[in-house]
Amino acid sequence: MSKDLKKMYTNILGDSFPMDMSITFGDQKLVYKKRTWNIKMEDGTSEERGIRYGENPDQEAALYELVNGNLALGECEFIEPGNGLVSGISVEDMLQVGKHPGKINLTDIDNGLNIIKYLVDRPAAIILKHNNPCGCAVSDSLADAYSKANRCDRIAAFGGAVIMSKPVDIDTAKLMAKNYLEVVCAPEFEEGTLEILAARKNLRVIKMGRIDRLADFEKYRFVDFKSLIDGGIIAQQSAVNSIRSIDDLMDAKTTSKGVEYACERQPTARELDDMLFGWAVEHGVTSNSVIYVKDGVTTGIGTGEQDRVGVAEIAVHKAYIKYADILCFDKFGIPYADMAMEVLRGKRDKADQEAIDAQTKEDRAGIPGSCMVSDAFFPYRDGADVGIREGVTSILQAGGSMRDFETIQACNEASPQVAMKFTGQRSFKH
Repeated sequence: MSKDLKKMYTNILGDSFPMDMSITFGDQKLVYKKRTWNIKMEDGTSEERGIRYGENPDQEAALYELVNGNLALGECEFIEPGNGLVSGISVEDMLQVGKHPGKINLTDIDNGLNIIKYLVDRPAAIILKHNNPCGCAVSDSLADAYSKANRCDRIAAFGGAVIMSKPVDIDTAKLMAKNYLEVVCAPEFEEGTLEILAARKNLRVIKMGRIDRLADFEKYRFVDFKSLIDGGIIAQQSAVNSIRSIDDLMDAKTTSKGVEYACERQPTARELDDMLFGWAVEHGVTSNSVIYVKDGVTTGIGTGEQDRVGVAEIAVHKAYIKYADILCFDKFGIPYADMAMEVLRGKRDKADQEAIDAQTKEDRAGIPGSCMVSDAFFPYRDGADVGIREGVTSILQAGGSMRDFETIQACNEASPQVAMKFTGQRSFKH
C-alpha cells in the first residue's frame, strides 16, 4: 500500500484538454497553444506530455501559451504574444528534468518571476513554497542572496522553488546542492554548475533567458481569471506595482475631525530601500499579509490571514520559530525540532535548548530594525503596535483608513519614534 501511495505522485496523469484554445472578448480573440514536452524518462523511454497533474494528483491540468491576438479593453492594452516566460519553457530550457513539471512547480516559478521582476538590477533570490515566498533577499552576490533567502526560513525552503535574477555561479550551486529543492530557475548556469546540481537527481533546473528582460514586464498587464464553482468567471486586469522609487512614497499624514496628524520621523536611506524591497515582495504574497524586512532580507512573512493584527502576530511567531531553528542549525548542525525531541527523550542536555531559546528571545528573532510592510491599511493601530513592540523602526502601508491618525500616533509615541510612509496603493493578491 505504501508503495502504491507514493506512486501516485510520480505518475503522469495526462489530460483531456485540447491542443488549442481561444478566448473571445467581443470582436477580439486571443489564441493559445497547449505546451507539451518530449522528456526522456529514467527507463530510457520518452513521452510527449504536458503538465504532470494539477494541484493534486487526481486533477488533470494543461499549460497554454498565448500565440496570437492582441487585446485592448478601455485604456488598457494587454500583453502581446511572443513574451512567453513559464508558458514558453521548452525541453531545451529544462537543463535537468527529473520528471515532467506539475502545476504547482510552474505557478511557483511564475510568482517568483512576479516578485523578482522588480529586483533584476541586482543579485536577488526568491524561494517559494505553495505560491508564497518563504525567503527573499538581495545582496552584492548571488550566493549571498541565496544564502540569506534560505536562512529566512530553512524549514519551509525544503522542497521549494528558487528563482534568481542572475546567472548561477559555482558558489551558489554548491549552496543549493546542500538542500532539497524542487526547482531552480535562473537566466543562465555557468560552466560546472550543472554537474554540481546533478547531485540532486529529481531537481528541475530551468534556464529562462528572459529573466534579463523581466523589467520590461513591469508595464505589461494580462487578463487575470478566477473560475467560480458554478462555471462562471471573474476577469480582472492584473495588478501593477506603482511604487518603484522613493518619489512614489507618500508622507504619512491625515486629518481627523479637523485635527491634522503627521508622522514626525522620516525614514533613513536604509529604511527607504527596505520599503521598496518589501513592497516588491508584498506584490507576490497572498493577502491579508504583513511582512518584516531588514537590509534587503525578509525577517518574517505572514500570509493569507483573515485579520491584519493576526497576520502581524503570525509573522512575528514565524520569525521566532525560524530564527531559533537557524541558530540551532548553525550551532549543532540539526533542526531545532530534532534538538527538542532529543531533549524530550533524554538524549541531550536541556541547557542546549534553553540557550537557543534565550538567544532567540534576546535577539527578538532579528526583527529589531526591520521595516514592517502591510499590503493594505491598518484599520486600527493594534496591527502596527505588534511590530513596534518587536522593535521595527519603520512601517510601510497603503494608508486610507478612517483611523490612520491612530497608527500615526503609535509611531510618534514609540520610543524611539518609528518612521512611516504610505503607498496610496493596495497590494491584495488572492
